[in-house]
Amino acid sequence: MNKTVKTSGLKVVLYLLVVGIMLYVVVYMPTPYLIYQPGSAQEVRPMISVEQGDPEEEGTFMMTTVSATYANIWLLMMSAFNPNAEVVQKAERMGDQSREEYTATQVYYMNSSQSAAMEAAYGEADIDYTIEPEYVFVLSIPDHAENKDFFRPGDKLLSVDGDPATDNERLMALLKGKKVGDRVQVELERKGKKVSGEVPLVAIQDSNTGAERPGLGVMIATMQKVEPESPEYIVHFADTNIGGPSAGLIFTLEIYNQLTQGDLTKGYLVAGTGTIDKDGNVGPIGGVKHKVVAADRRGADIFLVPSKNYDEAKQRADRIGTTMELVPVDRLQDAVDYLEGLPPKS
Repeated sequence: MNKTVKTSGLKVVLYLLVVGIMLYVVVYMPTPYLIYQPGSAQEVRPMISVEQGDPEEEGTFMMTTVSATYANIWLLMMSAFNPNAEVVQKAERMGDQSREEYTATQVYYMNSSQSAAMEAAYGEADIDYTIEPEYVFVLSIPDHAENKDFFRPGDKLLSVDGDPATDNERLMALLKGKKVGDRVQVELERKGKKVSGEVPLVAIQDSNTGAERPGLGVMIATMQKVEPESPEYIVHFADTNIGGPSAGLIFTLEIYNQLTQGDLTKGYLVAGTGTIDKDGNVGPIGGVKHKVVAADRRGADIFLVPSKNYDEAKQRADRIGTTMELVPVDRLQDAVDYLEGLPPKS
């Protein structure tokens, strides 16, 4: 009797162990893959406002996104039955960046995209503006860095020894005259909270001269702000959880539409993608085939696409049988001219 009970108990334990291992392998065990799928097509009007902008907008401009998921075995199996899923290696998209470093890089790209969108829109609307550095942003921390336990990707560097550190040049000026090994008081902003501490300066090799100088030992970039000379044209961006540079064109069109009289949308649902630079040049992006599907699902009438991405976008558009009009553009002016030439949507 006791032997039978012990045998049954052992079988239960082995069964639970096997189930636990299988659950870990299928659901929790990490893989070196990402799964890309169509994301969303989101209206950008709620994200952007011009201080005294023209409120008229019968249609809407929509930015498009790609959904990226860290793949487990279960998701990889399911992706085989999803015609819109794309499996890629993490290293192919993220390089040797950690998840936190990749996220910080995408935040930097988004900020740069917003700045470039303002510059391009102001230029198109003939509005004078200036550019000012705002703060220093921590992109990544090398594994061997002495200060790796203090800094985090995404930190905002606010001050060094009590003096504001607004850009790379200002930071170098603050550290001039100091030596490697000296300790400085650093103040950061991390996820909305202030963090301060004392860190040692480390040896940094100057990329221009090859000489060594003292530094913080982290990869940084300067975030800038674009200010119009007239306060009535100040642009405000709402916080979003979206990263990357590919919404630049759509951001620019929304800003320009608010800066000028009339409604550039003409009542149409205008989706699109593409980077933008301050001169209004539209650049190619990744994942356009997923963005075409996302825009079609939202019922977009028009999809603005960088010319270099047009063939890939057209191939996916033909495959899903969309009635959405694909419009290739190389410059902001191409998009403006096309939209201004449309009749109002009936």
